Amino acid sequence: MALLNPEEKLCIACNRPLKGRADKKFCDDYCRNNYNNQLKSTVSRVVRSINGQLIKNRRILENMLGNDNEMFKQTRDRLMAAGFDFKYFTHLYTNKKGNAYFFCYEYGYLPLENDWILIVKRKPENV
Repeated sequence: MALLNPEEKLCIACNRPLKGRADKKFCDDYCRNNYNNQLKSTVSRVVRSINGQLIKNRRILENMLGNDNEMFKQTRDRLMAAGFDFKYFTHLYTNKKGNAYFFCYEYGYLPLENDWILIVKRKPENV
């Protein structure tokens, strides 16, 4: 068994000795791709999970509002029973009265008294 030179660099993916450039980190493309894919997979799972909940929240607001209503009141419990998660929203909008609307893309809601929620759809802005 050969001893490694203490100055010899190892592949950060598989720990095999590296040959070539002094700044080399991987022994081959497979190790480089595998290493980077593993790094991204954790982040991707988290991002996919959050985006999935945001899309679900938007769909729930859209379905409850319907096509014929500009605004609609619903109870917090009904939204939660449908799978709505109040932790996730895309942005906040505070109107001139100081009311903070929470939005999931173009659909939003305003918490009211006694656990009622006012659901609204933001009108598209002319760009």
